[in-house]
Amino acid sequence: MFSPEYEKRILKHCSPVARNLFDNIELSTTPTSLDRFIPCRAHNNWQTCYASINKSNDNSPQTSKKQRDCGETARDSLAYSCLLKNELLGSAIDDVKTAGEERNENSYTPAAKRSLFKYQSPTKQDYNGECPYSLSPVSAKSQKLLRSPRKATRKISRIPFKVLDAPELQDDFYLNLVDWSSQNVLAVGLGSCVYLWSACTSQVTRLCDLSPDSNTVTSVSWNERGNTVAVGTHHGYVTVWDVAANKQINKLNGHSARVGALAWNSDILSSGSRDRWIIQRDTRTPQLQSERRLAGHRQEVCGLKWSPDNQYLASGGNDNRLYVWNQHSVNPVQSYTEHMAAVKAIAWSPHHHGLLASGGGTADRCIRFWNTLTGQPMQCVDTGSQVCNLAWSKHSSELVSTHGYSQNQILVWKYPSLTQVAKLTGHSYRVLYLALSPDGEAIVTGAGDETLRFWNVFSKARSQKENKSVLNLFANIRNIVKYSQ
Repeated sequence: MFSPEYEKRILKHCSPVARNLFDNIELSTTPTSLDRFIPCRAHNNWQTCYASINKSNDNSPQTSKKQRDCGETARDSLAYSCLLKNELLGSAIDDVKTAGEERNENSYTPAAKRSLFKYQSPTKQDYNGECPYSLSPVSAKSQKLLRSPRKATRKISRIPFKVLDAPELQDDFYLNLVDWSSQNVLAVGLGSCVYLWSACTSQVTRLCDLSPDSNTVTSVSWNERGNTVAVGTHHGYVTVWDVAANKQINKLNGHSARVGALAWNSDILSSGSRDRWIIQRDTRTPQLQSERRLAGHRQEVCGLKWSPDNQYLASGGNDNRLYVWNQHSVNPVQSYTEHMAAVKAIAWSPHHHGLLASGGGTADRCIRFWNTLTGQPMQCVDTGSQVCNLAWSKHSSELVSTHGYSQNQILVWKYPSLTQVAKLTGHSYRVLYLALSPDGEAIVTGAGDETLRFWNVFSKARSQKENKSVLNLFANIRNIVKYSQ
């Protein structure tokens, strides 16, 4: 009725005696080819056992490239692994963060010492308080795992959301021709004129024209209220303009060469010139009564920035020096000489008190961080190209840098890890000009290719990890005023 081969296979699986008999016969004879294999699964309950993957494979180039192509992150992989453990092994993991910490703390067990299958009697089903009539295909623990809060991945567009023509925008490393006001108006120096562009209405107006004086614009800077703009000129004087009235309200003489750097501190205007002087003047009083001169740089002053608390002024020069000044002395209180090229890019951190970042020119290419509270240098990163500008995010511990020779790129950095968040390209000339929008989300960059490009690089949401000190009196006053309104 049955073929001999089929009967042999049935007897071999059903009877131990027959199994031994046929094994001995097969050893003594030549093997025959069989057409199928029928396994015996009686009294077996196979439960999949997790085998640890070799940790070195996670960092392989093939894995990293596959994750980038699929948009997969390490957290996504960990969440999927936890979900499989819950459904196949009943691990009851309900938080990805907890599982990640346990994975880092526990040592890996070699896969060779662990069996893939277990053979044991079936155990009684334990629902662990779960409802057996749930409509979800996964367990309650897995549902909680999938609902656990996840930090959304921020994607930075590599394409500018707006591009404006800027004819006669000079390709000069030592000038500062772009600034964005708190009233959302952009001031740009083009040749001998200053133009204002409203980000709300896209309306363009001409503020002033210096061509009758055979002069050109070398720097522009808004005050904190956004109603007054200072204009530095090639002839060495500075004009102050009331934007609402479109009228010049002051003219400040004192420099003998072009003014390439300007910085406001309330109504006090600091100006840096090619004549190596820094002059501080109160724009509300007569010039000679309020003038204060700071001498220290041996070559042109090309960068000026006040600290967020308006107590310290940082200056950078073509002599590769970075100086920090206070309001009580005409000599610098701190001097940093580590840069190997001109220091134009300067930015104070709004999140870390006393933290100052500076960038060097073509021969230096480095962004350096300084603790001005102790006068000690901190981190340093080689960017590979000339550092033209720096700006910190208002809401997170990130900063953006613009570069010249030789890559002409825009880089977004995470501090303090100094990892690159994004790299933006598009300018064909050095990205010499940078300004941050009043909401802290967008930046505008300018270059010698005579274009202004607008990028969304920072998040609006304030960082949840930002430290808030109860000793910050000014923050408490602001909150009281806000709630009283």
